[in-house]
Amino acid sequence: GAAAGPGAQAQPPGPGAFDLGAQSGRWAAFQERHRLSCEEAARLLLDAYEYRGLVKHTGGCHCGAVRFEVWASADLHVFNCNCSICTKKQNRHFIVPASRFKLLKGADNLTTYTFNTHRAQHTFCKTCGVQSFYTPRSNPDGYGIAPHCLDDGTVQTIVTEDINGKEWEKAVKEHKTIRDMSKP
Repeated sequence: GAAAGPGAQAQPPGPGAFDLGAQSGRWAAFQERHRLSCEEAARLLLDAYEYRGLVKHTGGCHCGAVRFEVWASADLHVFNCNCSICTKKQNRHFIVPASRFKLLKGADNLTTYTFNTHRAQHTFCKTCGVQSFYTPRSNPDGYGIAPHCLDDGTVQTIVTEDINGKEWEKAVKEHKTIRDMSKP
Protein backbone atom coordinates (compact mmCIF):
# COMPACT_ATOMS: atom_id res chain seq x y z
CA GLY A 1 0.00 0.00 0.00
CA ALA A 2 1.01 3.64 -0.33
CA ALA A 3 2.77 5.23 2.61
CA ALA A 4 0.79 7.87 4.49
CA GLY A 5 2.15 11.39 4.32
CA PRO A 6 3.09 13.48 7.36
CA GLY A 7 0.12 14.20 9.61
CA ALA A 8 -2.07 11.54 7.98
CA GLN A 9 -4.39 9.67 10.31
CA ALA A 10 -4.71 5.88 10.21
CA GLN A 11 -8.14 4.95 8.87
CA PRO A 12 -10.20 2.39 10.76
CA PRO A 13 -11.08 -0.75 8.82
CA GLY A 14 -14.11 -0.37 6.56
CA PRO A 15 -17.38 -2.26 7.02
CA GLY A 16 -16.76 -6.01 7.11
CA ALA A 17 -12.98 -5.54 7.52
CA PHE A 18 -11.35 -6.10 10.87
CA ASP A 19 -7.92 -6.02 12.42
CA LEU A 20 -7.00 -9.32 14.05
CA GLY A 21 -3.97 -7.85 15.76
CA ALA A 22 -1.83 -10.50 17.45
CA GLN A 23 -4.30 -13.20 16.33
CA SER A 24 -3.74 -12.68 12.58
CA GLY A 25 -1.08 -15.42 12.29
CA ARG A 26 -3.20 -17.86 14.26
CA TRP A 27 -6.25 -17.02 12.10
CA ALA A 28 -4.31 -17.56 8.84
CA ALA A 29 -2.90 -20.87 10.10
CA PHE A 30 -6.39 -22.02 11.15
CA GLN A 31 -7.81 -21.17 7.71
CA GLU A 32 -4.97 -22.93 5.92
CA ARG A 33 -5.00 -26.02 8.17
CA HIS A 34 -8.75 -26.51 7.66
CA ARG A 35 -8.82 -25.21 4.06
CA LEU A 36 -11.42 -22.56 4.89
CA SER A 37 -12.21 -19.22 3.32
CA CYS A 38 -12.34 -16.27 5.68
CA GLU A 39 -16.14 -16.40 5.54
CA GLU A 40 -16.23 -20.13 6.33
CA ALA A 41 -13.85 -19.69 9.27
CA ALA A 42 -15.88 -16.77 10.61
CA ARG A 43 -19.11 -18.81 10.35
CA LEU A 44 -17.50 -21.68 12.28
CA LEU A 45 -16.39 -19.31 15.02
CA LEU A 46 -19.74 -17.52 15.24
CA ASP A 47 -21.71 -20.78 15.26
CA ALA A 48 -19.48 -22.22 17.99
CA TYR A 49 -19.98 -19.11 20.12
CA GLU A 50 -23.66 -18.42 19.46
CA TYR A 51 -24.76 -22.05 19.68
CA ARG A 52 -22.67 -23.19 22.68
CA GLY A 53 -24.10 -26.37 24.17
CA LEU A 54 -26.13 -27.08 21.02
CA VAL A 55 -25.51 -29.43 18.14
CA LYS A 56 -26.23 -28.94 14.47
CA HIS A 57 -28.88 -31.44 13.42
CA THR A 58 -29.69 -31.94 9.75
CA GLY A 59 -32.81 -33.47 8.32
CA GLY A 60 -35.50 -33.35 5.74
CA CYS A 61 -38.40 -35.06 4.06
CA HIS A 62 -38.52 -38.63 2.73
CA CYS A 63 -37.68 -37.92 -0.92
CA GLY A 64 -34.84 -35.51 -0.10
CA ALA A 65 -36.31 -32.51 -1.91
CA VAL A 66 -36.53 -30.59 1.42
CA ARG A 67 -33.40 -30.35 3.57
CA PHE A 68 -32.69 -28.21 6.64
CA GLU A 69 -30.28 -27.70 9.50
CA VAL A 70 -31.28 -26.79 13.03
CA TRP A 71 -29.25 -25.96 16.12
CA ALA A 72 -30.73 -27.60 19.22
CA SER A 73 -29.75 -29.67 22.20
CA ALA A 74 -28.72 -33.28 21.63
CA ASP A 75 -31.34 -34.01 24.33
CA LEU A 76 -34.69 -33.11 22.81
CA HIS A 77 -37.89 -32.03 24.57
CA VAL A 78 -40.62 -33.22 22.22
CA PHE A 79 -44.31 -32.34 22.39
CA ASN A 80 -46.97 -34.94 21.67
CA CYS A 81 -50.09 -32.89 20.97
CA ASN A 82 -53.60 -34.35 20.77
CA CYS A 83 -55.23 -31.55 18.75
CA SER A 84 -57.12 -32.66 15.64
CA ILE A 85 -54.31 -32.20 13.12
CA CYS A 86 -51.48 -33.46 15.31
CA THR A 87 -53.51 -36.59 16.06
CA LYS A 88 -54.22 -37.25 12.37
CA LYS A 89 -50.55 -36.67 11.38
CA GLN A 90 -49.03 -38.17 14.53
CA ASN A 91 -47.13 -34.88 14.76
CA ARG A 92 -44.50 -34.89 17.48
CA HIS A 93 -42.14 -31.93 17.48
CA PHE A 94 -39.59 -29.86 19.38
CA ILE A 95 -39.58 -26.07 19.16
CA VAL A 96 -36.64 -23.85 18.21
CA PRO A 97 -36.20 -20.11 17.54
CA ALA A 98 -36.34 -19.16 13.85
CA SER A 99 -32.71 -17.95 14.12
CA ARG A 100 -31.58 -21.54 14.78
CA PHE A 101 -33.28 -23.00 11.71
CA LYS A 102 -32.03 -22.84 8.13
CA LEU A 103 -33.79 -24.29 5.10
CA LEU A 104 -30.98 -25.63 2.93
CA LYS A 105 -33.06 -26.62 -0.08
CA GLY A 106 -36.61 -27.20 -1.21
CA ALA A 107 -38.39 -23.90 -0.56
CA ASP A 108 -40.03 -24.24 -3.97
CA ASN A 109 -41.09 -27.82 -3.12
CA LEU A 110 -43.02 -26.87 0.04
CA THR A 111 -46.73 -26.27 0.28
CA THR A 112 -48.70 -25.10 3.31
CA TYR A 113 -51.95 -26.16 4.94
CA THR A 114 -53.72 -23.91 7.46
CA PHE A 115 -57.06 -24.13 9.24
CA ASN A 116 -59.02 -22.55 12.12
CA THR A 117 -56.95 -19.49 13.21
CA HIS A 118 -54.48 -19.96 10.29
CA ARG A 119 -51.58 -19.10 12.65
CA ALA A 120 -49.98 -22.53 12.41
CA GLN A 121 -48.33 -23.03 9.04
CA HIS A 122 -48.28 -26.77 8.33
CA THR A 123 -45.62 -26.97 5.61
CA PHE A 124 -44.94 -30.21 3.82
CA CYS A 125 -43.13 -31.54 0.77
CA LYS A 126 -45.19 -31.44 -2.44
CA THR A 127 -43.51 -34.64 -3.67
CA CYS A 128 -43.57 -37.07 -0.74
CA GLY A 129 -46.02 -35.32 1.62
CA VAL A 130 -43.74 -35.39 4.67
CA GLN A 131 -43.92 -32.53 7.16
CA SER A 132 -40.40 -32.34 8.57
CA PHE A 133 -40.95 -28.91 10.16
CA TYR A 134 -43.71 -26.33 10.51
CA THR A 135 -44.57 -23.03 12.19
CA PRO A 136 -46.57 -23.83 15.34
CA ARG A 137 -49.49 -21.73 16.55
CA SER A 138 -47.93 -21.63 20.03
CA ASN A 139 -44.67 -20.21 18.65
CA PRO A 140 -45.20 -18.37 15.35
CA ASP A 141 -41.71 -16.87 15.75
CA GLY A 142 -40.10 -20.31 15.67
CA TYR A 143 -40.32 -23.75 14.15
CA GLY A 144 -41.62 -27.12 15.28
CA ILE A 145 -39.19 -29.78 14.10
CA ALA A 146 -40.13 -33.44 13.67
CA PRO A 147 -37.37 -35.40 15.45
CA HIS A 148 -38.09 -38.46 13.30
CA CYS A 149 -37.06 -36.39 10.24
CA LEU A 150 -33.56 -35.71 11.60
CA ASP A 151 -30.58 -37.57 10.20
CA ASP A 152 -29.06 -40.21 12.48
CA GLY A 153 -26.19 -39.46 14.84
CA THR A 154 -26.91 -36.19 16.65
CA VAL A 155 -29.79 -36.98 19.02
CA GLN A 156 -28.84 -38.45 22.40
CA THR A 157 -32.18 -38.59 24.19
CA ILE A 158 -35.80 -37.65 23.61
CA VAL A 159 -38.18 -36.76 26.42
CA THR A 160 -41.80 -36.59 25.27
CA GLU A 161 -44.37 -34.35 26.95
CA ASP A 162 -48.07 -34.75 26.21
CA ILE A 163 -49.88 -31.47 25.62
CA ASN A 164 -53.67 -31.16 25.55
CA GLY A 165 -54.21 -29.56 22.17
CA LYS A 166 -57.93 -30.38 22.35
CA GLU A 167 -58.05 -27.51 24.88
CA TRP A 168 -55.29 -25.54 23.15
CA GLU A 169 -55.81 -22.08 24.70
CA LYS A 170 -55.96 -23.48 28.24
CA ALA A 171 -52.98 -25.81 27.71
CA VAL A 172 -50.72 -23.08 26.29
CA LYS A 173 -51.79 -20.55 28.95
CA GLU A 174 -51.01 -23.01 31.75
CA HIS A 175 -47.74 -24.29 30.29
CA LYS A 176 -44.74 -22.73 32.03
CA THR A 177 -42.21 -22.71 29.18
CA ILE A 178 -43.74 -23.42 25.77
CA ARG A 179 -43.97 -19.76 24.67
CA ASP A 180 -40.27 -19.20 25.52
CA MET A 181 -39.00 -22.12 23.46
CA SER A 182 -38.88 -20.01 20.29
CA LYS A 183 -36.86 -17.26 21.97
CA PRO A 184 -33.07 -17.28 21.35
